[in-house]
Amino acid sequence: QVHVVESGGGLVQPGGSLRLSCTASGTIFNINTMGWYRQVPGSQRDFVAHITSGGSTNYADSVKGRFTISRDNAKNTVFLQMNSLKPEDTAVYYCKSEIRFRSSSPWVDYWGQGTQVIVSS
Repeated sequence: QVHVVESGGGLVQPGGSLRLSCTASGTIFNINTMGWYRQVPGSQRDFVAHITSGGSTNYADSVKGRFTISRDNAKNTVFLQMNSLKPEDTAVYYCKSEIRFRSSSPWVDYWGQGTQVIVSS
């Protein structure tokens, strides 16, 4: 059993900052890539950023220079620091963790339940 839980969403004014956190827990041998996606009602879930276990990062063009992804491997936790927020960043943010139960298991993607971010004055 694996649980992925996000936190840190909320209401913020344009230009403000928020820090999202996501922790994976349960029967985990190790975690490969951890990432953030976002979704607005009626639209597909879009990639925001991801980070490998080695620390390599990748960002969507829309958030480059404003968002920073990081992780604490010892705590199975990934963070998303969001600065200079814009109204178009408003969405439900989801965390995805690529996890395996043992060294011989296949990698499986686990998603959190999402955390709402609203950027509005």
